[in-house]
This record gives sequence, structure tokens and C-alpha cells, in this order.
Amino acid sequence: MLRLALKTVKWLFILLSLLVVAFLAVRIYNSQRGLPLDVWHTYAPKELSEKELDAADWRAYLEAEAKIFDSLRVNVSQRLTPQEQVPFNRYFEGSPVYPGRFAQDWNRSYLLEPAGPPVGAVVLLHGLTDSPYSLRHIASRYRDRGFVVVAIRLPAHGTVPAALTDVEWTTWLAATRLAVREARRRAPEPAPLHIVGFSNGGSLALKYSLDAIADKSLASVDRLILISPMVGITRFARFAGLAGLPAMLPAFAKAAWLSVLPEFNPFKYNSFPVNGARQSYRLTDALGTQMLQARREGRLAALPPILTFQSVMDFTVSTRAVLSGLYDHVPDNGSELVLFDLNRNVKFGPLLRPSAEAALSRIVPPGVRNYRLTVVTNAGEGTDDAVERVVEAGATAEQTRPLGLAFPKGVFSLSHVALPFPLSDSLYGLTPDDAEDFGVHLGSLAPRGERGTLIVSLDALLRMSSNPFFSYMAQRIEEYLPSLPDGGAAAGRSGEGLQSPQEAAPAPPPNRPMRATPERPAAAVGTRPAKKRTPR
Repeated sequence: MLRLALKTVKWLFILLSLLVVAFLAVRIYNSQRGLPLDVWHTYAPKELSEKELDAADWRAYLEAEAKIFDSLRVNVSQRLTPQEQVPFNRYFEGSPVYPGRFAQDWNRSYLLEPAGPPVGAVVLLHGLTDSPYSLRHIASRYRDRGFVVVAIRLPAHGTVPAALTDVEWTTWLAATRLAVREARRRAPEPAPLHIVGFSNGGSLALKYSLDAIADKSLASVDRLILISPMVGITRFARFAGLAGLPAMLPAFAKAAWLSVLPEFNPFKYNSFPVNGARQSYRLTDALGTQMLQARREGRLAALPPILTFQSVMDFTVSTRAVLSGLYDHVPDNGSELVLFDLNRNVKFGPLLRPSAEAALSRIVPPGVRNYRLTVVTNAGEGTDDAVERVVEAGATAEQTRPLGLAFPKGVFSLSHVALPFPLSDSLYGLTPDDAEDFGVHLGSLAPRGERGTLIVSLDALLRMSSNPFFSYMAQRIEEYLPSLPDGGAAAGRSGEGLQSPQEAAPAPPPNRPMRATPERPAAAVGTRPAKKRTPR
């Protein structure tokens, strides 16, 4: 028996070794295809370390950031070969998408201040491969309501994609602590402190809030606003580190990258290194472990109220994990989850996956919850007009309110990246505002032609990148902001050399009274009717 067991183990080891060798061979083959690595894939500027961030203040961070951007100009932009000096290279100083030519480089950290004394403070945390540009429309809303806004460029972002090859998620968290310190310095207690986190920034916001519950030296958060939070990501990210193993050999350096693409987006990386996926997984894994521990120890009761906006269809993060990993554990503290359903009036017939049609009822089973659930969906069959369907915490009844907004024609769903951008956003908007010029209107491109002709896949260009319900989302956030003493908006001023963001979003929909609707099957919208909303 022992001999048989040893023989079995031996053959299992041989089989496993063959599988590993086959995996590495395929990975090496795939990584060597496509575009070569350019200077922005190989040069990584030096960022402040976690220890240095914890010792730094806002001004020190901006000074270090300025040196980083100076180094990019010297080591990247001024070292481009003639072949790299093309119009749609964001690192070419003669390019229309070169960030240095804009009135404001939104890759950099910024500060917005209201005209008068701040009534509160908000920290904005952008997503992975992203930049502070992504939350600028939310920033202006907060500033206009009297909040001081601290929008930090998280380390390894807004510069070159190579920076993500050598960063740890704990460095992002240290930068979050720095931004919160600055926010609290400018708006001391008892003024409210909010954190808005988009995608990976949502994970950081939630992680910081849990840390602040356990560590009283950290400023506590009064409210979290999460947009497409990266609470759970695909299983592949868990093993992303294995994909980069061949890169230990210089000849296979491209294996350190999951994608190598032209960099034509002025405020977001197109190329994506293995380490980016690995660090996101490590962050979400640490967050999940901390959530479970806090739940066992009864510390989740101290969580601040959370308002989350999430598309039902999300290719980047797991919408189901937003519920199972977060909302299934939140206390009854006034939290709310807003889900944007797919457009059920779209005429795509058999092209729409059956799993997409049933996604909402599968993600949100019926039942009593500790949080308020809102679903933005079609008003009925045959119409693109949208309504919100609401079930209050502790209730099972549903209420419906028309929004005065609609799904645009041809749009079958929102996406992970669309939520923080109005349709009028100059870069990502479906109907971009010409008042700003960022060199390209990525959100309004509708290319038709032969595959393989463009420098980027059609899939990337056709992904919905702006939110037809942005004005509704902004209005929902503003419901939880204190009213200004004079009842009006506070004209803002910029801080640290910043120009105020242009806000061209449509006016918020009228605040129409809720109207009760007959109870409907849970499979139709995933919810059943509710009590009148009372913002907390």
C-alpha cells in the first residue's frame, strides 16, 4: 500500500509539473505576441514609500508629485523615438492628448475649497489604472455644497503604466490616510467627513473605515459613497502572480504585462501589468478577511452609513460580491444600495445573453434587508423611460418614482467605468461638451469598419463610458449633505494651483413624490415595494 501511495504521489507530481510547464510555455508564447514594450512600460518613477507617506503632509506629497512629473518629462517624453512621436501618444509633447497641454492636468492631486468656511470635508479615491480625473464631477458637487475636497493621486497612477509594476496596495492605503489627515486639518470635527471611492478606491475607502474603527488615532468617517466598489474581483486575479513568473527572465519581460496597448487616453492607462491585478486581489482579500473578523467581534455596528452605486452588469468587479461581501453584513444604520439595471427595452433579441436577462433577480433575491435597496430600471415594457423602485430597510413593500430620465437609444446597460461620468463629459461622454478639449472624445466614438484596422479593440471603444443617470446619482449624494445657511450654493475656489472642474451634467430630476405600486414578482425587478424615503 505504501509503495502504491508513493507511486501515485510521484505520478501526480509529474502531471502537475507538466501542467505548470505547459502553462508557462503558453504564457511565454502569448506574452511575446503583440506590441513591444516602450519606455513608459520600462521606466517607473520613484514614489514615496508607505513609511514616508505616513510621515508626510499634503504639501510634501504635492512637492514629491511635482518631481515625479518632472522626471516623466525628462525620462519619457523627451526620450521618445521618432516612431513614438505620434498624435495619439499621451507622452508625446506634440500630441493633442498630451496632458501637459491642458489647462489642468487631471492626473495630478487637487484640492477644491468653498468660498466660505467649509461645512465638511470629502476625500476622493479614484480607481485602478485611473487618475483623479474620474471623480471631478462629484468633486464640484461637494465643493458647491460647502465641502472642502481632497482628491489625491494614488501612488503609481496618473504617470506611466510601468509604475504599477512596482507598487504595493499598502502604499495606496497610506496615501488614503494622508488625504484624510489633510481633509480633517481643513475641516476639523465636528464637521462631517465623507470618503468617495470609485472601483479600487471603494475598497480603500472601506478598508480605511474599518481601520479607523479599530485604531482611534485615525479620523473616523461619517459617510461612505462607493461607486462600482471593487469588493470582489474575478478568480483569475488570485493567480495573476503566476502569469508574471516568466518575467523573472529578462528575455520574457513582456510576461509581466496582461496587456500592452497604445496609450492614447490622457487620464487612464490602457496597458495593464500583472502586478496591478495582483495588488487589487491582495487588497480585496485583506478587506474580506477584515470584514469577517469585524463581524465576529461585533465591530461592524460602528461602520458609517454607506451609499453604493453599482451597475448590475459589471465585467470588472463582481456585483454579487457587493451584496455577499458587504451589504449582507452591514448594520441597520441607514445604508443604501442603488443598482442600475440593464435596459429591458433594448431590441437585441437572441444577442442578449439569457444570464444577463435574469441577472438582477439572481443577484438580489427577495427578503427583508438591513439596508435600503433601490433599483433604477425601465418604467415598463416598450419604454426607455426610467424609474426607481425602492424597498426600505426592514420592509418588503416596493415604491416607484419616475425619474424624468431615460436609457439612451441603443444602450443595453451601463458598465463598471460609466458611473462617475455624465453624458456631457468631454472625454468619456456619449454627448460630449465641446467647452473642454482633451484631444479626443472617447465616449462618443461609434466606429464601423474591418477588424484589425484600429490600434485598439472595438470592444474597448464600444463599452459604455458615461452615465445617463448621473444627475440622479449626484442628487442622491446631495441628499446626505448639510444645507448651506443661505440655502444656496457656495461658489468655490481652487486650491494649490488647481482650476475648478467644468460641470456640464443635466439638471437633477424633479423631486417627485413617491407613488405606491402593486406588489410584483421578485423575478421582475428583484425587489418588492416600500415606505417613503427618509435620508439619514
